[in-house]
This record gives sequence, structure tokens and C-alpha cells, in this order.
Amino acid sequence: MKSLLKSSPAARTAGSAPEAARGGSPTVLGAALLGFFLISLDALIVTVALPDIGRSLGGGMSGLQWVVDGYTLIFAALMLSAGALSDRIGARRAYGGGLVLFALASAACGLAPALGVLVAARLVQGGAAAVMMPTSLALVRQGFPDQAKRARAIAIWTVGGAVAVAAGPVLGGALTASAGWRWIFFLNLPASLLALVLLARVPASPRLPSRLDSVGQLTTVVAMGALTYGVIEGGAEGFGRPFVVVSLLVAAAAAAAFLAAQARGAHPMLPLPLLRSRVVVVSLVVGFMLNAAYYGGVFIFSLYLQQERGQTVLHAGLMFIPMTALVAVVNLASAKLAELFGPRVPMVAGQLIGTAGLLALLTVGAHTNVWAVAVLMVPVGLGGALTVPALTAMLLDAVPADRAGTASAVLNTGRQVGGAIAVAVFGALLAGADTFLAGMRWSMLLAAAGLVLTAGATLTLPRDGRRGVEM
Repeated sequence: MKSLLKSSPAARTAGSAPEAARGGSPTVLGAALLGFFLISLDALIVTVALPDIGRSLGGGMSGLQWVVDGYTLIFAALMLSAGALSDRIGARRAYGGGLVLFALASAACGLAPALGVLVAARLVQGGAAAVMMPTSLALVRQGFPDQAKRARAIAIWTVGGAVAVAAGPVLGGALTASAGWRWIFFLNLPASLLALVLLARVPASPRLPSRLDSVGQLTTVVAMGALTYGVIEGGAEGFGRPFVVVSLLVAAAAAAAFLAAQARGAHPMLPLPLLRSRVVVVSLVVGFMLNAAYYGGVFIFSLYLQQERGQTVLHAGLMFIPMTALVAVVNLASAKLAELFGPRVPMVAGQLIGTAGLLALLTVGAHTNVWAVAVLMVPVGLGGALTVPALTAMLLDAVPADRAGTASAVLNTGRQVGGAIAVAVFGALLAGADTFLAGMRWSMLLAAAGLVLTAGATLTLPRDGRRGVEM
């Protein structure tokens, strides 16, 4: 990696001051976008392959939940430290290291001989993704100093995730049906190499004297891991079981210890002044619920289509095309709407559209036409696509430029926690309900209620969404 990322004349030219004055470097944006594509793809591409993975490696509902949550859990738990790492060693160096680790973990996933090995490799893959997410956004923030051009660059950056969201279920179904589920992980290897080649032309990032918070990091991993374990195993075995109760108590104690460490520590991984801004707090809760609704919905309906309706893995993947096909276009439209009316308008509209989609999915039954189900999922995808670019740009405008890595890590931690908890909770509702459809409907109703609440919170923000944070 050192040789690939070694500074060169091209690297010194890319992103130079004159280029930055013109609005930033396309090379920077391309490298950041490709990494965001990869980490977003791996959050979804595995979902439609879960039944095949279960048949190949064994494991029940709880084991398959860990294949999904093993990735998102560590992704969320390490992202705050990754933000500090980005500030400390520079976004470019941290991003390159994350890319290399992500490729190695992907190879291990594809070669996994047992479910436990796959889950372990997914944990490592999630850790690498945690480094890549905030550093990719920090690269965009540093490479586009002009606010208007940065907003457009962020919208293009989100297209990487949008295309991954659109391609994930379909690509996962196609690869699993044609070559086997292992190829959904081998696909990451050439894409990671291309991202590293682009990164070699990006100049070094500035560094800040930021220290890692070991106590905060340890308590975060324990809290998130214990909570996810307690919810998943509680749904499978019953919430009254002693080991489940102990797990949830450990999660609560670790969360309290984390907050105490952040309040008293000299170098907290979550600077509490960030939470004094209403913009930051609302961004966190909105991001949490968006991912809970979206990733939880994909998890539920992947199982519904294959286990309840007998669809093949390829056909199940195709059912997600209507929901994801317009996401990239709507991402770009969101940036334009935010520019014209302020970020609050597309954020509220997006959340209400997503709510309408979730409520419409309550009508899905055992014999609903599968293409009708595909159409009913469309508003859920469009709502998130309309909200996320405006949400991300609003948050970055509210914090100092030199804290972009930490701020983006805080936002994306909230989003990944939302996805991980939704898979755990929705899986528990499926396991505890009398029928699959009953568990599915309770899940959609819970997600819809959450989006209504966060849409109301968004309305309390200033119209332009700008309220700075003193750091």
C-alpha cells in the first residue's frame, strides 16, 4: 500500500490549490465515491443470498442475522474512532488502509468454510468499512472548499451509495444464482484495487493532534455488541432467558460508562459539544430511522419473497429494482431542492414519502402479486434518497471544516446503528409472532411510527438548517 500511495507529481498536481479554487478534484471525488459504493454494496448484497448461505453453511434465523449485523455492528461501533483516526493521520492515509483491509476481509468471506468464519470475516470487513466511510466523506469535504460545489459533490458521492443500493439485491441475486454466493464477496477485489489506483493520485490530507479514546471505544463495542446479541437471541430464545437479560444489562451499563467517559475524558471520541447543536441531534435521529426503515425492510422482504412466496434468489433480487432504480436521480434532485428551498424541505418530504410506503406495505398478504409488492416498496427507497443528501450537506455545514471526519463519523454511526438494530428487532418480531406476516406488519408499523416522529423533529430546524457548533 505504501508504494501505491506514495506521493508523485500527479498526486501533487491533483487537488492543487488552483484546482481546488475551481471547485475540487474529480480524482478525489472518484476515489471517495468508489469506496462508498463498496461499503454500501456489502451492506445489502448479502441480504438476498441469506437463504443460500444458510443452506450452504447451516445456521438458523439468528445465525443469518449475524451475517448481516456482524458487518453493520462493527461498522457502527468503530466509526467514531475512525473519525478521530482520520483527523489524526490524515483522511487519505486512513482511507487507503481501510481499502486494503476491506479487500482482504472480502477474500476471507468468499473463502469461509463455516458460518462462524464468515461472521468473523464480516466483522473485520465492517471494521474496514468503518474507516472508509468517514474518511471518504472527509476527502470530499477537504477537496471541495466551496460550499455550493461541495453540496453538489456530496450529492454525486451519495450516487455511489445509491447505485450500490440499486445494484445490491439484483447483483447479489444474479451472482448467487449463476456463480454461487461466494462471488458476492470476490467482486470487491478488483473494485478495491481501482479505488487504490485513484487514491494514489490524491494529495496527502492535513493532520490534527487528535488522540484515540480507548475507553470510549471499548465501551461502545461492548454496548452495541451486547444490545444486538440480546435482541437477536431474545427473539430466538425468549427475552426472559438469563443470558439475554444479562446481555441487555451489560449493554445498558456499557452505554452509561461510555457517556461518562465522553463527559470526563480529555480526548473523547464523541465530542459532547456536537450534541449541543439541534442540527446535529436531529441529523442523528433522522439518519438512524432512515437506515432502520430501509435496511430492515430489505431484510424482511428478502425473506418474505424467498421463504413465504417461493421466489428464486434471482427473482427476489429483481423485485427490488423498482425501489432502487430512481434512487440516484432522486439523490441529485435532493441537492437541487436543498439549494432552492433549504435542506429541511427535501428532508421532511423524504421522510413522509417513506412513511407512506411503509404503511402501504401493511396491505401485503400471502397472495399479493409479487410485482405489486415491488411497486409498494418504491416510496421507501425514494424517501431515503430524497433525505440523505440534504441531511449530509446540512450536517457538514454546521461543523468546522477541520472536524468533518468526526462529524461524518457521528452521522454514519447513527445510521449504521439504525440498520443493525432494525435487523435485530425485526428478526425478533418475526421469530416471536404467530405468523411471518404478523411479524412483518409489526415491523413496518414500528418503522413508520419512527419516521413520523423524526419528520416532526426535522420541522423544528431552521429553514436553511445552518447552526454552527463551537468545538
